Amino acid sequence: MKQQLTDEHRKALALYRFERAEQTLKEAEYMRNGGFFNAAVNRLYYACFYAATGLLVAKGIEAGTHTGVKTMLSYHFIRTGLLDMQHGATYSNLFDKRHSSDYEDFAYCDASLVEYLQPRAEAFVKAVRLLADIT
Repeated sequence: MKQQLTDEHRKALALYRFERAEQTLKEAEYMRNGGFFNAAVNRLYYACFYAATGLLVAKGIEAGTHTGVKTMLSYHFIRTGLLDMQHGATYSNLFDKRHSSDYEDFAYCDASLVEYLQPRAEAFVKAVRLLADIT
């Protein structure tokens, strides 16, 4: 049986995950500048993943897998209109790109893809953090 988090622990964990999201956005920029575009997409996805898990933790919603996080984000926030569908599309796109670049042969991400996804990932992290309503 999983132990329930206190409100204080839930807030601390959510804040930690948002800090990780911000740090991971910086890592993505570093990878992009170095020409490591697959790694940059990976980092953009994980920045959004950490932000999404921060939101879920802040709201007391459990998800045990990457797919579970995507599902819970959609069910509780995108379908309800609390989070713009554009952010849902960004998360889904990064989810797919990260998966293919990590697990499929000959997957290739280029500079233009990263330049397209980076501002969208940054906007996602910002919007999700606002929605979590923690400081």
